[in-house]
Amino acid sequence: MGTIDAELLTRCRNGDHAAWDRVVRHHHQRVYNLAYRYNGRFDEAEDLTQEIFLKVYRTLHTYKPELGAFETWMMRVSRNCIIDHYRKLKTERRQTDSLEGEHDQVAETGNRFANPAEVLDQRELSERVHGALLRLSEDLREVLILRDLEGFAYEEIVEIVRVPIGTVKSRINRGRVEMAKMLRKEI
Repeated sequence: MGTIDAELLTRCRNGDHAAWDRVVRHHHQRVYNLAYRYNGRFDEAEDLTQEIFLKVYRTLHTYKPELGAFETWMMRVSRNCIIDHYRKLKTERRQTDSLEGEHDQVAETGNRFANPAEVLDQRELSERVHGALLRLSEDLREVLILRDLEGFAYEEIVEIVRVPIGTVKSRINRGRVEMAKMLRKEI
């Protein structure tokens, strides 16, 4: 399925559960990835994904097609839910919680490799990159996730985070530089 069309959204707004299931199936992985990459915990990402879809469903009537693509609107709603969740948790635990105990799930959801050494190398690299990402400031982390991991265009990121394009580009550049510095220190 390509982009979400107006007829499908109208059916969702009218309570068509099959249409809503199609929307959820189409966007689930992207929303889950955003939630996971933002907080680094599989269990929280799944809970947050469900919370996001509930919020999207409840606020679907506020989406205005003339103001932009549905996916951009949905990712803005997702981002706002994630930030709210993150702010609540910030006082409960540090941003750099360990990813221990979740390595098996990374292997299950990641690519399959030819041998165990490749699996270990990929896992270690993934952990280092994710750990560095979690140490970035919130504003740098979110634009890097949206651009480099989720593949959004600069203009879409502007719509999601609601800052000027120059600020988006600057944050992406600063985030990449900081990530590179952190990763070089770990080598």
